[in-house]
Order: sequence, then C-alpha cells, then structure tokens
Amino acid sequence: MTVKSPFPHKNARLAAFREIDLYPVVSSEFTRGRPVLEVLRAIARGGAKIVQLREKNKSRAEIYELALEYRAVTAAHNMLLIINDHPDIALACHADGVHLGQDDLPLQAARTICGDLLLGASTHNPGEAAQAVRDGADYINIGPIYPTRTKTVACGTVGIGMLKAIIPHLKIPFTVMGGIKAVHIPGLLKAGATRIAMVTEITQAEDIGAKVRELRSLWQER
Repeated sequence: MTVKSPFPHKNARLAAFREIDLYPVVSSEFTRGRPVLEVLRAIARGGAKIVQLREKNKSRAEIYELALEYRAVTAAHNMLLIINDHPDIALACHADGVHLGQDDLPLQAARTICGDLLLGASTHNPGEAAQAVRDGADYINIGPIYPTRTKTVACGTVGIGMLKAIIPHLKIPFTVMGGIKAVHIPGLLKAGATRIAMVTEITQAEDIGAKVRELRSLWQER
C-alpha cells in the first residue's frame, strides 16, 4: 500500500517548506556506490526536513518504485518529498511536490494536473525567476551558484551576484544550488539565502548523518 504524505494539504506543505534549511538532493550516480535508500536513511537520521529524488538515468518504472520507498522513509521521519522532473510519479507516490527544469513540463500545464503538489522551478536569471512566479511556482531554485559536475546548463555558473539581483523581487520561497560546499554556506546566508540545496557534499560524505548535522549547524552560527 502506498504511504501517504504526513502533510495532508498544500498549506501544510508550504508551511513545512518555509521552515527548511538544508535541502538534500539524492542521485544514484553520486553516492560513492552506496544504495540510494541507505543514503536517504542516513539523511533522515541526520535531521533533514526535506529531500529531492533526482534520477536522470533510470526508467520511469524504476523511478516510481524508488519513489514509493522514498515516501515510506520520508513519511516516517516527517520529511517533505520532492520528485525531480516527473509530476505523474510525484502524484502516484503521494510526494509533496515536483521540481521542474526549464525544459520540463511548463509550470502552467503542471498546475492543471498537480493538485496540492508544491511546484518548484529551476531558474538561472531574473527573467526566468519572474516568469516562474507568474506561471505559478510555489518556490524557485537559483543556480548553479558555483561550478558543478552534477548538472550542465548553458548559462554556466551564476554566482552570488545573481542572488542579489533576484532576491529583492521575490515574494515566494527560494532555494540555491550548484557546487555548494560547507565553506560557502556562511556567505550564502549573508547574501540572503536561507534554503540551500546540496548534492555531493552530502551524498559523498563518509558519514552522511554526521555531515547533515554539521551542515545544519551552520545556520545556528549566524
């Protein structure tokens, strides 16, 4: 039986999203060969309040089966679950949201089928950010901030300067992502970022749970 979300409606999901700090993103190719569910459980034990399932090289059937497992783990730890790219899988596994890139299903179309799912959108400049807001995004991601090997985009890195250009005009929550390491977090927080998405700094750590706790503690040091 499919496990339900611990957040029963969109307002609860939005409220939970506004409270997140670290936003782990898990892809099987960046786990040092460890099973993604092992990585996910360690992230959950570390205290993260959200996770994104991001698989670019698996079949939709494989992603769906994995999403069911993610939902069970995240529900048990009262975590938000976001599915990258696939609104149908997000709906079928009772995820809390779907994150869409510039080349995925347009936000306006996704909204017609996604019901109470949170809609996140990847953006790389002020124009894309403003368009995502107009099209109904519940949150946007800004990036890649620094050079990264987990994603290739035509615009290249955008840097902290882009945050300063976008943030003053935003009325919805946002995340930042792309090549971010622990050393970058204080500067990003100072620049106005409050929700920071990370891949390899978390998923390739020797002790993932300890790394999550270490990273989250940086918010308390401001």
